[in-house]
Amino acid sequence: MRRSGSTRRVGRTFRTVAAGVACGAALAALAALTAVPAQAHGPQSRAPHWEAKDSGTPEVRFRGLSAVSRNTVWLAGTGGTVLRTGDGGASWRNVSPPGAAELQFRDIEAFDGRRAVVLAIGEGEASRVYRTDDGGATWTESFRNTDARAFYDCMTFFDRRHGLAMSDPVDGRFRILSTSDGGRSWKVLPSAGMPAAQEGEAGFAASGQCLVSFGPKDVWLATGGAARARVLHSRDRGLTWTAADSPIPAGDPARGVFALAFRDRTHGLAVGGDYRPEQASPQAAARTGDGGAGWQPAALPVQAYRSGVAWLPHSRSAALAVGPTGTDLTTDGGRTWRTVDTGSYDTVDCTPDLGCWAAGEKGRVARLES
Repeated sequence: MRRSGSTRRVGRTFRTVAAGVACGAALAALAALTAVPAQAHGPQSRAPHWEAKDSGTPEVRFRGLSAVSRNTVWLAGTGGTVLRTGDGGASWRNVSPPGAAELQFRDIEAFDGRRAVVLAIGEGEASRVYRTDDGGATWTESFRNTDARAFYDCMTFFDRRHGLAMSDPVDGRFRILSTSDGGRSWKVLPSAGMPAAQEGEAGFAASGQCLVSFGPKDVWLATGGAARARVLHSRDRGLTWTAADSPIPAGDPARGVFALAFRDRTHGLAVGGDYRPEQASPQAAARTGDGGAGWQPAALPVQAYRSGVAWLPHSRSAALAVGPTGTDLTTDGGRTWRTVDTGSYDTVDCTPDLGCWAAGEKGRVARLES
């Protein structure tokens, strides 16, 4: 889930102490990351960094990532692949749904180490949703798109029961799918409260972050491909929406807002750009302080196209953005960004117990370490 999750009470003292030590180390790493100047992040520095975890799947590109904790993470990617770890990435279990090898998983939302919902993208019946309640040992297909005009991109959950998925426009409006039973069943919401889409407007299934939520009812949808890149906001779980222009350039099918992150109902970040490697991505980051009603460009934006973004745990000003050419850090709420790593990642997620994870092409997955 894009976090509003609950924490479990640990009964045994030794487990509580161990968790505290791990969180303390992670907190020190995050504090160091925000304090070390950009020039200190060189090959010889001891600054916090992405530490690779061998997924054993170099043929897979992971654009779906759901970090439950520092130790428990789910990945979803090409070839219908779903992986899960419960030991911080030391080992991974392939828990892919049977018969899904032709599917492209682009988003996964996990509630814990046993329950997760995964989204496959594509035209018509290629767009599907699966749910597991036993750590991926078995899966149930809970939705298969039968409308050839629909193409589902992302999903999000407000809590363990209520969630949404979004499709590119059908009949001139973005289509919203809703669940109230944790992804076991889905229904298409009425489109009357959805603003008309622009010509060519769509979402980007690049990181599972084109649809994000915070709290029990607020949800935001990122767009691109049209004359203006927009962010749509709903305060009632997708029944009615308002649209706001972003300063991130669009005007081309490859440009727009690719990912959103909100640390509360009002403060959010948007990143994107032009995903084509040969194209520049100027002004590819923006921020809002009013729930997405208005967006301001970053004074010093991310250095290149970025497809994923996440607030650092328990921080009001620090966040990470990732893309194929590197990772950028902001420590002032998205006003300025600086590159802190040059590795290729597509998506990023952070957890309340101070775990930050990233994943991407060639089976790449990493956790932020000191």
